[in-house]
Amino acid sequence: MPSADVERFRLRRFVDELERAGELETVTAPLDLIDVAARLDGNPKAVLFRHLRGCDMELVGNVMSSRRRLALAFGVPAAELRAEVTRRVQTPIAPTAVSSDEAPVHEIVWTGADADLTRLPVHLQHGDDGSLYISAGIDISRSFDGTRRNVGYRRLMLRGPHEAGIDLVAPSDLHSIYADYVERRQRMPIAFVVGSHPADGIAAVGTWAATDELALAGALRGSAVPLVPCVTIDAEVPADAEMVLEGYLDERGWSELEGPYGEFFGYYGPAKHNPVFHVTAITMRRDALFQTLAIGGRHMSSTDTAQLNAIRTEAAAWSALQSAVREPLAVYAPPTCGGVAHLRIALRQRVPGEARNAIAAAFGSNAEVKHVFVVDPDVDIFSDEAMEWALATRFQADRDLVVGSNLRAVPLDPSLHGSRTGSKAGFDLTTAGEPSLAARYVVPDPPVLRDLGPQPVAAALAAGPRTFGELVALAGTRDGRDVVRALDELRRGDRLTRLADGRYGSVGATVPQADEPGS
Repeated sequence: MPSADVERFRLRRFVDELERAGELETVTAPLDLIDVAARLDGNPKAVLFRHLRGCDMELVGNVMSSRRRLALAFGVPAAELRAEVTRRVQTPIAPTAVSSDEAPVHEIVWTGADADLTRLPVHLQHGDDGSLYISAGIDISRSFDGTRRNVGYRRLMLRGPHEAGIDLVAPSDLHSIYADYVERRQRMPIAFVVGSHPADGIAAVGTWAATDELALAGALRGSAVPLVPCVTIDAEVPADAEMVLEGYLDERGWSELEGPYGEFFGYYGPAKHNPVFHVTAITMRRDALFQTLAIGGRHMSSTDTAQLNAIRTEAAAWSALQSAVREPLAVYAPPTCGGVAHLRIALRQRVPGEARNAIAAAFGSNAEVKHVFVVDPDVDIFSDEAMEWALATRFQADRDLVVGSNLRAVPLDPSLHGSRTGSKAGFDLTTAGEPSLAARYVVPDPPVLRDLGPQPVAAALAAGPRTFGELVALAGTRDGRDVVRALDELRRGDRLTRLADGRYGSVGATVPQADEPGS
């Protein structure tokens, strides 16, 4: 018998639980990879794809894109999820070691040329994304001195069968860890877990103060995470994962364009220079279930990132409120705002000024929080209708508005206009002028391919720069992985370039003007 339970917290088992709860849609008909995003976009259920053309692996998406599904993972009602998460993280549980023979994630091992990212069911998530993206990768790394293990979520943009761009621009623990390696001109070992229990997902997005965030994953599971040594790098990963990508970030630093990508704020983020991940091994279960996350788009509340962000935002705010006011009652970060921008607080105000104290605490709890609404116990913060009523009947702008300026902000917020600091507003709803930017920012939608006729990638680029989605349309395969391979071949032959807007171009080709066809 294995020394640890390696089935209880596997993703496929949780997906089976979702099916029993009526929270899963199963697609059995054959489907092209290009059509996956549209089936997930705004879908109120998790979706399991049994048969994807050109793939031997099943794919699941939207697993964490509702509060009810996250609550199911913790065995509590949706209204009690934040409290349960807060309770569990107080008691970290150290991981336990298992051997490779005991680890289901080592049932299949691909190394060398076989460790090919384009063998996986990676799909185009938004029409103008820079390439195919692996969006459900939980990264596991160690600080350069080996004293701290870090866990987080990072997207991977396929650059070829064995390389991917990683988003590492915003301040984060991983950003700092990698910077130490770059300073010493050394490669940084890193692994990405693809296919995880929701408890691991919440551990990955949280801003927890811990030297080993896998111990916090154990706390959120309520059970020690079984760890197995990687095959090709010096790292340990969950033995019960569906799949692990092993490899390293090279020592060149922020060297290659990554993006554009449909971000969690609901707009495209620009192409930017980021590190490159080199895969050295892909390990997986025999019946591995590949996972994708819904991110951005027009249906924010039905995305995995908004729901995960909401729990993180609420947990951080609750921690800050514990010392700021005497009796906080509840917090809620609406997923319609990405789970970060708006925060609602219910409290029982015992002395004058506590609502203002709560607003100040919330401002400092999370850089992404922009607008804080504080209400009395009689207002249901989970109800949009109740909050609209409170705003309409209990708020006077010249009396109840609290504004903070030059506070730390998140660069992805388009209203900042590129600034690294911003303003925050608090609305005291207790009883005691910027013009629209809609025309300047494009909302990411699932890809819609026009019939552009089959044409080789090299020939298409010779005529002028193209987006990745245009190249997929020109290829005529309704897949995308073939385009990644073709671009990789051109890149390795020094025949590929990228424009600042993320489009691909052919070295030596004439760049058409913006009003010309194909621009």
